[in-house]
Amino acid sequence: MMTIPQTPSFRLDGKTALVTGASSGIGLACAAALAESGASVTMVARGAARLEEACTTITKAGGKAQALTLDIADTAALRDHIAALGPFDVLVNAAGLARHSPALDTTEDDFDAVASVNIKAAYFAAQSVAQGLITAEKSGSIIQISSQMGHVGGIDRAVYCATKHAVEGTTKAMAMEWGPHGIRVNTICPTFILTPLTQATFDNPDRRAWIESKIKLGRVGQIEDVMGAVLYLASDASALVTGTSLKVDGGWTAG
Repeated sequence: MMTIPQTPSFRLDGKTALVTGASSGIGLACAAALAESGASVTMVARGAARLEEACTTITKAGGKAQALTLDIADTAALRDHIAALGPFDVLVNAAGLARHSPALDTTEDDFDAVASVNIKAAYFAAQSVAQGLITAEKSGSIIQISSQMGHVGGIDRAVYCATKHAVEGTTKAMAMEWGPHGIRVNTICPTFILTPLTQATFDNPDRRAWIESKIKLGRVGQIEDVMGAVLYLASDASALVTGTSLKVDGGWTAG
């Protein structure tokens, strides 16, 4: 009798997850998606009040979540907390910073601030979670929230593009090194998603029209558009997926 293959589970019961930038926007959506699928989620952000509110809302909805107030740019504190609370089966690094300006106007302070969050903190968060998994002899999934700007350029976004291209490169290298340990490393690359971080861009009618003209599906992104992608990469459904990027960009980079 024919054996029909079964779809791998998207459930995360019994798994622990660490989500940075989890108090709002994409990070909050990712934390909610993982908790809804059974993971116990440690939510990290700088702002304690909003983070606690987000965590409480998830737990009231039946999820398992705890709040950790932390500036991930403090890499020493970040590594200490990951070592103390881990090992984590899943990392979603959704914390990000943008300071847009023409390349000729970029200041060193802006460059350093964006790089410290978008690439340095992302790098050491991944390193610390991977170290915990390797020590515990566990497999896991590391997911960096990158951007379509990790694959293309953007006006007034030279520094942001530089950091996201760097995330794409480190992800490939880490995937190669940690694959033998069963640790998968991937990125999610959203287009412009309507969040507090991007609100100023969408408030500019000319810029919004330009964005909508570039997105082939004809609409801007919503945070819900990222939730299925993060669940896929966190779960056994993507067991053979590593070192790659999942573009949630409405077709922007296809052209």
